[in-house]
Amino acid sequence: MHENKTCHTVLLVENDPLEIDLAYRAAAECSQELALVVLQNADAVLEWLSDDEKSQQMPRVILINLKLPKLDGLAVLRKLRMHAATSDIPIIAFSVEYTQADVLMSYQVGANSFVAKPTDLQQFTEFFSEQLPYWLQPRQRVLAFPAQ
Repeated sequence: MHENKTCHTVLLVENDPLEIDLAYRAAAECSQELALVVLQNADAVLEWLSDDEKSQQMPRVILINLKLPKLDGLAVLRKLRMHAATSDIPIIAFSVEYTQADVLMSYQVGANSFVAKPTDLQQFTEFFSEQLPYWLQPRQRVLAFPAQ
């Protein structure tokens, strides 16, 4: 019996080559079909946002490292939230080193979740297998009701 799997595009904003390699390996081991798209810095994200062709490969989830070089992850997160194409895509922020202020600020800027950054293959595989499926589920967009 052939099982028909849906492929989910996941955008990873990460600059560390080792972490990128671990993420690709973990995605390949995941029971979900994941197409991992990696952007390594803020410039690449801004270029991707301005590309009209990206609508064909819009991610279901965005994973973003808060500790990016040049323009930090919070600034990139803010730009993703302000862009119409990515304003309602679930965004998971992560970092190896972070403070409570980093966590709070990531939520204030628009992250849906904050997690400790996976640092080895087992942690990445567990993240992709156990936490990511929650964010891949179809969601209804919640609209705020105007004040009366």
